[in-house]
Amino acid sequence: MCGISGIIDHHPVTRNLVTSIANLEYRGYDSCGMALLNGKGIEVRKNTGGVQEVRSREKLDNMTGNLGIAHTRWATHGGVTPENAHPHLSQSGDFAIVHNGIISNYQKLRESLIGEGIEFRSTTDSEVFVNLVEEAYEQKKDVLGAFLEALKQIQGTYSIVLLSAHDPENLYCVKQDSPLIIGLGEGCNYIGSDINAFLEHTRKAVVLDDGEFAVISRDSYEISDVGKREEREKSILQIDWDTETTKKGVFSHYMIKEIFDEPQTARQALDVPQEQISQLVEMFQNAPRAYLMGVGTTFFICQMAQYLFSSLSQRYFPAISADEFNGVVPVVSDDLVLAVSQSGETFDTKFSLNSAREKGARTAAIVNVMGSSISRLVDHVIMQGSGPEICVVSTKAALAQALLLLRTALELGFREGCLDSSTLRDHVQELETFPELISKLLNEKSGFLRNLARTTSSVQNWIFLGCGIYFPVAMESALKMKEVTYLHAEGMPAGFLKHGTLSMIEASVHSLFFIPPPADVELHNRTMIAIEEIKTRGGTLVGLHFEGDSQAASLLDHAVALPEVPLLLAPFVEMILAQMFAYYTALDLKRNIDKPRNLAKSVTVG
Repeated sequence: MCGISGIIDHHPVTRNLVTSIANLEYRGYDSCGMALLNGKGIEVRKNTGGVQEVRSREKLDNMTGNLGIAHTRWATHGGVTPENAHPHLSQSGDFAIVHNGIISNYQKLRESLIGEGIEFRSTTDSEVFVNLVEEAYEQKKDVLGAFLEALKQIQGTYSIVLLSAHDPENLYCVKQDSPLIIGLGEGCNYIGSDINAFLEHTRKAVVLDDGEFAVISRDSYEISDVGKREEREKSILQIDWDTETTKKGVFSHYMIKEIFDEPQTARQALDVPQEQISQLVEMFQNAPRAYLMGVGTTFFICQMAQYLFSSLSQRYFPAISADEFNGVVPVVSDDLVLAVSQSGETFDTKFSLNSAREKGARTAAIVNVMGSSISRLVDHVIMQGSGPEICVVSTKAALAQALLLLRTALELGFREGCLDSSTLRDHVQELETFPELISKLLNEKSGFLRNLARTTSSVQNWIFLGCGIYFPVAMESALKMKEVTYLHAEGMPAGFLKHGTLSMIEASVHSLFFIPPPADVELHNRTMIAIEEIKTRGGTLVGLHFEGDSQAASLLDHAVALPEVPLLLAPFVEMILAQMFAYYTALDLKRNIDKPRNLAKSVTVG
């Protein structure tokens, strides 16, 4: 939701602190700011806008200090104003905090503090906490004691980092339902809302769990339980991400860079040890009922998997959107809930997983971020290994998740007797060729997709359609289009047309079809019927189809022809090329591609 960073060092931290929040900007970019403890006290500089804009306007590089905190915000409580940007100072200026999450009882606390003479500078819930700390310090004259006393009074979800002029040797932080990770350096330590905050400086990290606080100095750290105040021993996480994957290199945007990362992403997904897949398969086999759960892109990936499990293993596992899971699924003991989450911190997914666990369900997850809450919550986790995904819209991470679910469906199908060893071997060999196939397609078809985007970028209304597994491909592709272009794009199964949608059809409304290879006879025939329905009503037809499909080619107004690929891989190919089409459309429209308006990478509040 927002990005938190903190650094304590024997040397000046200003430049590293600026770089840190720049690396976290995908988590929020409405406003940002920094607070550093210098010889005169705490200096805060902040404003609305992106990191580089605020860096220039507020001259962040001119700040000094060996101890600092910083934040990049995606607004929840309080509008996008300089006053509402973080960090927030206490009334005296002796304490500063950065905060992610929501303090649900802040209004009552705020009114009480106003009654005691506190003047608030912002309309945020966060400013309440820093003044609670100051109030407690006046009584205790102890920073840690004041920090813990203030924590007793707040309710909600939060990760908070505190800086105090009364203690130039430590940072204080706490986690409750919002991610926070300590990075361990040499003669310096770091704190961040995810590992990108400090990945350039250290590969060692300690993950805070809910209800834990930490006191962090330059050379040590101590983690304790908030309630019992007992020190806890924590394992050190060794980060294996490559910092080069966080850089754009020769690409103009992270989105297109990450699309071109997808051949390597596919290799990494195929390199996930088979025993991890097998363990997940056994969980499916042993569960009386099983559910696939995600939200947004990961929900559509789960819908794709629903078709894969059905066709390859003759098993039906419903895909449920995480935000609706508790309202529709009567989970009982020994059921299996498989969650898919790029960040591993998605609020709705965590909430539903916790609820399922309380009812006795087994849980599993496919996650990209090491040390994330969901990765540590479930009974079995598969780390997809996609590396950092910086663009807000998910491309390569979604592909990796889909491929891991395909691998799971294939093995389950073999174990259930739906696939013989020869068929399984053929499919595995097809998968092994997939990375090279993606690379070839991206290079050969990017020019065609760019021309299509230039031709159609003025279109205001899109309908994305597909049959069978191409239906969730259409849904996911429509999501990409609206996320990054701000155009209206509606995804649906092609069969919906005759049940109301045909009333919308006219020349200005463009319908993009995801057309299966002709060898997929049933799905191809169904798709052609839908195309004919639009053609006869004067709609404009756009399509992705495979070479040799003369029937589709003769009906489409605009088309990109793809080389023949194995039937199993065709939906994945079209999903990838639709990502590129959305990118080039947004490029033509001059959108803020990596940071679309009103969106953030990791939605960690409900």
